[in-house]
Amino acid sequence: MSLAWRQQPERGSRTGVRVMTWVAQSLGRPVARVLLYPLCAYFLASSGTARRAIAQFRQRAQGCPASWRELFHHYHAFASTILDRLYFLRARFDLFDVQFHGLEVLDRELEKGGGCILLGAHLGSFEVVRAVGLLRRRLDIRVLMDEQNAPVIRGMIQESNPTAAETVIQIGGVETMLQVKECLERGGIVGVMGDRVTQEEQTVACKFFGAEARFPTGAVRLAHVVRAPVVLFFGLYRGGNRYEVHLESFSDGACPSQDRRDIGLKKDVQRYADRLEDACRRAPDNWFNFYDFWSE
Repeated sequence: MSLAWRQQPERGSRTGVRVMTWVAQSLGRPVARVLLYPLCAYFLASSGTARRAIAQFRQRAQGCPASWRELFHHYHAFASTILDRLYFLRARFDLFDVQFHGLEVLDRELEKGGGCILLGAHLGSFEVVRAVGLLRRRLDIRVLMDEQNAPVIRGMIQESNPTAAETVIQIGGVETMLQVKECLERGGIVGVMGDRVTQEEQTVACKFFGAEARFPTGAVRLAHVVRAPVVLFFGLYRGGNRYEVHLESFSDGACPSQDRRDIGLKKDVQRYADRLEDACRRAPDNWFNFYDFWSE
């Protein structure tokens, strides 16, 4: 894995996002979804680097070259989750059919009273995690995020739901660890992505779709430092208004001894890569890393 995603400029503009937000709120989701077709066609034709990266991923995931129709469907799935984020931010979960798998795993960890880390990826929708919070007694959910790399999306969140914007913890901030610990001590949930490297972050080489890719160790290290259990989370978009939320236990929060920490770290990150690969095979069009994931 490289830092290519940080050099990749955010597509779209604040004006475009505001227009789309107005359409979504004023004319409704069906009308807004119609507009996704020309938008996806434009970005598919104009984003050569991203298109080639998705084609490479689908080649690895499916074992055969991706057709233009499949690539368009991939872009449309991504655009759909961005649009639906507007409704999730406004708690319009009534518009969606969300199927949950493994909620008992989350309940079991939270019953211990110490909160937990929700480990996800840029696969499907992480924003649907708020639906989990709504269903599970309006849980306190914070999300670790690098907002500096996505100013347009950050602005959309702030304008759509200022309260939700306040739940974001900036990665690498002075008070990042303090905010994480405070949330966990309240019995809350801290969401973090485990598939993108931030600046100067340590990585380990893992097998991913038969080739070597470097994965960040930050999420696993964080769990060791705060001694919090980790639950894997994948919010897969299934077309239309359907989502599948999959939750599964990943670690119990025990901190390994110093002499076993590096070995356990490598093992845990590889296990995460294996589970991510399995989820990708189930929903390849939900992979939203639009850059060469295997590049150094």
